[in-house]
Amino acid sequence: MTAVGTSRRARLALGGALALLTALGGTTTAGSPAVADPVGVPSTPLGAAFDTAARRYDVPRDLLVTIGYTETRLDMNAGSVSASGGYGLMHLVSNPERHTLDEAAARTGLDPVALRTDPTANVLGAAAVLRAYADQAGLTATARDDLARWYGPVARYGGAGTAVSARRYADAVFDVLRGGFTAERGETVAARAVTPQRGKLERAGDLGTLSTDYPPAAWAPASTSNYTVAGRPASHQIDRVVIHVTQGSYAGSISWFQDPAAQVSAHYTFRSSDGAVTQSVREKDIAWHAGNWTYNTQSIGIEHEGYVDNPAWFTDAMYRASAALTRSLTAKYGIPRDRAHIVGHVEVPDATHTDPGPNWNWTYYMQLVNGITGIGSGTVTTGSGNLNVRSGPGTGYPVVGSVAPGATVSVYCQTAGTTVTGPYGTTDVWNRIGTNRWVSDAYVLTGHDGYIPGVPRC
Repeated sequence: MTAVGTSRRARLALGGALALLTALGGTTTAGSPAVADPVGVPSTPLGAAFDTAARRYDVPRDLLVTIGYTETRLDMNAGSVSASGGYGLMHLVSNPERHTLDEAAARTGLDPVALRTDPTANVLGAAAVLRAYADQAGLTATARDDLARWYGPVARYGGAGTAVSARRYADAVFDVLRGGFTAERGETVAARAVTPQRGKLERAGDLGTLSTDYPPAAWAPASTSNYTVAGRPASHQIDRVVIHVTQGSYAGSISWFQDPAAQVSAHYTFRSSDGAVTQSVREKDIAWHAGNWTYNTQSIGIEHEGYVDNPAWFTDAMYRASAALTRSLTAKYGIPRDRAHIVGHVEVPDATHTDPGPNWNWTYYMQLVNGITGIGSGTVTTGSGNLNVRSGPGTGYPVVGSVAPGATVSVYCQTAGTTVTGPYGTTDVWNRIGTNRWVSDAYVLTGHDGYIPGVPRC
């Protein structure tokens, strides 16, 4: 579901962001900062943008950051539009059914172009919309200091067309808020205990409804305007699986499929954080996902939460859960487990999309599909000091963390990289111990010399 363009996104500069903050004229509804959030001196322009927006509109700062992280990992996406018509790190939307971008323009007085392309304006616009929703929900100044009371405005911000999907979106945001995170852009939100006050959404349908095609999947049907009813495989042979990336969030993409204006759907969508899956179109029916009618009629479309240019979305949990579904589909329909029949959207004839993009690890995925699914384990040994964790399989990649001696790590896959000498000899084998987290096998006691049997290659 990716927009045209194969080059890696340039990250929008935050230079000039503080100038925009000081240049904004007029007054807005404001109040004291939400007490749930820490007060400190921002270390980055993006941090300053969140601080200012939170103060100006009396929206909890950590809630703002969490919404942005849930939607985009705080990525501006180079100002380009998402699959559902959203812009910027806060995913302000302009489509036939949702108009948070237009609302933001009206409430801030900012030009829509700035709201789409400038991080500071984008954050201010989202805060203004959220504050308006809070006011309309009757949240007083005291209530706005209680994170739990923001559940309704957050659900509304997600723009879901059904109460069940609205709850799914708000639950996703509050799950991230409870767990805490550190974003690539440097923003950190501490974990905290918060029990959301769902109000009428507490009774929003049965979130436990499961798919009858694939039992691990939740069932959230797409609008009948977005797919074709059929009787596959009797009416059309199913001989391919098409891999997509949503260019948007998990909950937002599922909601988009339920919007009659979308004119797009997929059979399944996977969540990045934990590999959760939702089915939106029955396998017997024809989802509109490939942009090629023949491929639509003969394939199952699988979406994966994220953006093609940010590899942080492609977690081991999502790879493994998706591969389990694809393996099941190949067994059910007799689809060969090879790259001629398990393809990316970009490989569909006449495709105008680029997903899943260069950061999708086909080697790893296809091994998982073919049943090589082991997870290794090892103990870190360094002799002294912590072991550097790098973003890729080599000493030339940036350090993204460290592991203490004696720590046990999981090994999800292995590949060749820089040759390193350590306590366990000289080797070019590197172990992936998490999403974009790598250590040399020379420092990990796995019980095997080099590659671990049954663990996939990356």
